[in-house]
Amino acid sequence: MTSCSKTPIAANHEASKTYPVTSAVVMDVPHGQEYVASIQNSNFIELRARVNGHLEKIPVDEGQRVTAGQLLFTISSHEYQEELKRSNAKLKSAMAEAKMAEIDLQNNQLLLEKKIISNSEWEMAQARLDSAMAKVDETRTTVADAERKLSYAEVRAPFDGIINRIRTKAGSLVSEGDLLTSISNDGDVYAYFNVSEREYLELAKRKDLGVQGSVVLELANGETHSHKGRIETWESVISKSTGNIAFRASFPNPERLLKHGSSGKVKVQSELKNALVIPQKCTFEVQHKTCVYMLNADNTIQLRSIDTKLRLPNHYVVDSGLLPTDRIIFEGIQVVKEGDVIAPDFKALAEVAPF
Repeated sequence: MTSCSKTPIAANHEASKTYPVTSAVVMDVPHGQEYVASIQNSNFIELRARVNGHLEKIPVDEGQRVTAGQLLFTISSHEYQEELKRSNAKLKSAMAEAKMAEIDLQNNQLLLEKKIISNSEWEMAQARLDSAMAKVDETRTTVADAERKLSYAEVRAPFDGIINRIRTKAGSLVSEGDLLTSISNDGDVYAYFNVSEREYLELAKRKDLGVQGSVVLELANGETHSHKGRIETWESVISKSTGNIAFRASFPNPERLLKHGSSGKVKVQSELKNALVIPQKCTFEVQHKTCVYMLNADNTIQLRSIDTKLRLPNHYVVDSGLLPTDRIIFEGIQVVKEGDVIAPDFKALAEVAPF
C-alpha cells in the first residue's frame, strides 16, 4: 500500500516542473554559400625583353602608377640603329636598280615598236624589272624588321596600371625573353572559384546571378568587401579529376584595395522559401544523429530524430522529422529524458531565439 501510494506523488512532482518550449517557424531564410576564391586583376601581363642588350634606363620605380604608352625601360640600341641604316641603304640601292630596269624596259619598248629588237629581248628587259622590284620588296621587309627590332629597345606600358617588382636593374645585360617586370591595372577584379557539379546545376537555373549585387566577397582578414559583385561567366567543361567547374565573378575596386593574387571567399546570395527553422539550442546529438525532445499531447517527452538541410549561425533549417505544430523543449534538454512529464511554458521562437 505504501509503495503504490508513492508512485502518483512522484509523477505529479515531475509534471509540476516547468520548462520553456517552442515550435518551429516557417519563413523565408536568406543565406549565402561560400566558395574559396582567387582574385586576379582584369589586366595583368608580364613584360619581357624582346631584344638582347644592356638596360640603359629605367625611368620608373616599383609600385608606380603609369599610363598607356609611357616609357618603362630603354635597352641599348646602337646595333639596331646601325642595322636600320644598312637596311635603308640597301633599299635605296634596290630602288635605283629598279629605276634603271624600268628605263631599260621603256627603251626596249621603243626599239620593239620600231622592230629593231625581238620580243625575246623585250621580255628579258621585263624580267629584269620584275627581279629588281622583287628585290625592292625584299629590302623593304628588311627595313621593317630593323625598325621593329629598334622599337623593341624601348619598352612601354601597354595600358594604365601599376608597375610591380622590377627584376633587373640599370646596366644589367638582358636577353630576349628575360622577365623585366609585370604590370597590372587596379580597376575591377575577377574572383575565380570552383563549384561542384550538383551546385552548378542549381546555380545555372538562377536568373539573378548576373545582376550586380548577387555575390559578396569576404577578404582574407574576415572583412566583407564594401562593393558587391556579380557572376559573369563559367567554364564550359567540368573537370574529370575534381568534378568541379570554375566560375568567374567580377567586383568593383574603386578604392584599389584588392590586389592581383590575393585570396578570399565568394558568397553567393540566395533564399530558401518556406523553410522550417528551429533554434540550435533545442538540438543535441545521439549516435551522430541530430535530435530534439518533442512533447506529446499529454506533455510527455518523446525523443525525435530530425534531418537538417542548412546550418545557420544560431538556427537549423529542418528538412524532415518535424512539423510546425510540434512543440519542442527549448531549455532543460540536459536534465530531462524521454518519458518524463513536464509543465510546458510555451514561448514563440521570435521571443526566445530571434532570427
